[in-house]
Amino acid sequence: MKAIIIGAGIGGLSAAIALRNAGLEVVIYEQASAIKEVGAGLSLWPNATKALEKLGLGPALRQISVPQADGGIHDWRGSIITAASTDFIEREFGAPVIIAHRAELLAMLTDAADGIPMHIAARLKHYQQDGKQVTAVFENGQRDTADLLIGSDGIKSVVRNQMLGSTTPPRYAGYTAWRAIANFDYPADATYWGESWGQGARFGLAPVSKGRVYWFAVLNAPENKTKPAEGHKAYLLKHFGNWHHPITDLINATDESVILHNDIYDIEPLTHWTDGHVALLGDAAHAMTPNLGQGACQAMEDAVVLGSAVQATKNIESALELYQAKRIERANGIVTQSRRIGQVGQLSNPLVCWLRDNLFRSLPEGIRNRQIAAVVGHEV
Repeated sequence: MKAIIIGAGIGGLSAAIALRNAGLEVVIYEQASAIKEVGAGLSLWPNATKALEKLGLGPALRQISVPQADGGIHDWRGSIITAASTDFIEREFGAPVIIAHRAELLAMLTDAADGIPMHIAARLKHYQQDGKQVTAVFENGQRDTADLLIGSDGIKSVVRNQMLGSTTPPRYAGYTAWRAIANFDYPADATYWGESWGQGARFGLAPVSKGRVYWFAVLNAPENKTKPAEGHKAYLLKHFGNWHHPITDLINATDESVILHNDIYDIEPLTHWTDGHVALLGDAAHAMTPNLGQGACQAMEDAVVLGSAVQATKNIESALELYQAKRIERANGIVTQSRRIGQVGQLSNPLVCWLRDNLFRSLPEGIRNRQIAAVVGHEV
């Protein structure tokens, strides 16, 4: 059997590897003119690292990543709100939390997909199917026919728009984010890792391999707000310059040219992901805000389940329905949870923020651990 993958991002490449491992002929189509990922950090929780192990990529992953250090949620002054032990997570769920450079992870997956034909600068126009096969029609006039087509073409998915109509536009979350990776010296016993909460503002930081630190900053803002005239660094220092160490030093250590700025979006949970011989995967199926660090993780879960479903039954429609049945409720639940934690983290009323911080501080450890387990303890 043959599979067409639309999109060569993290989800698409993971799906291509999973389907090749299941014995299918696979071909990838990517609309961009080059396979590249802009540089920022990525957290991979135990559910994702286990999924990559099942794809045979565990050793390669360990070459490009570092285990996440203990951290948690702090207030803007640096006082702990709720702690997170990475030793507990690894002991409880059998795999560590790791941090990788997104571009290096994409390169790892691209290397692992070596031998799978990949067409770039090929934007999908639409698909056609006749009950037995599906044909992808591209804007450049190219056509390809296969037994199944996987739409892993992101939050603005062409495949999803055809499958479900224009009723699933991206939804602005109400806040905008900056991300970067910087070379930065930090002590081995640093305790400031994780996320810090203020009023309508958050700042996160995590160590990456090779003496680098990944950081992100989040502020409530109108959608499509213009770039600050003073530049991103000066703008962020104005908002976070009085926050706890080492936030100011970290921003100052970052070159202006590597700071990425994006408004944050998700999509409403979908009722179905399949249409005959076509299925959605990754952000095309369940684009979510980054608040739980689960976007890429869920795409990797998708890929493993898809490969197993196709291997379990050679009837494509049945396999895709099985894939959907095993994934849609969990992924939709993560979309909703991620949206909620973002709303909590971005609260701006001073009194409400004080109440929020103290509520989280008083939350029993058992409840916190159950909440973590529900997100990262899942195994595909």
